Amino acid sequence: MATHAGSEGTVKVGSDAIAEIRSFSIEETADTLEDTSMGDGARTYKPSLTSFSGSVDVFWDETDSAGQGALTIGAEVTLNLYPEGDTAGDTYLSGAAIVTGRSVSSSFDGLVEMSISVQGNGALTQTTV
Repeated sequence: MATHAGSEGTVKVGSDAIAEIRSFSIEETADTLEDTSMGDGARTYKPSLTSFSGSVDVFWDETDSAGQGALTIGAEVTLNLYPEGDTAGDTYLSGAAIVTGRSVSSSFDGLVEMSISVQGNGALTQTTV
């Protein structure tokens, strides 16, 4: 079974890598529709619509106009998330997303950080580089 170090990952807006990534997360969910009918002994369900959302945490880099700078509130982007890196044979997740939030934090004894939240806009696909 293969394992990977988190430091191998990267995230791209289209083909442009986002600078100074600290971490990212993605969550996929599926709705269900209940189809239980009278006489059934247990509730039963059918799969329905799927969705995804996520976040990217970075050290703020105001010079990264194609990566961090492209992730403004309301922006519609294509996100490509590479948990194991972006070399040939690596698996990655890709989907259209809308930027729904940005949070910037700073402290006197730390670096300026930003967290970017996204809502998927359609299906999330898994493919290989």
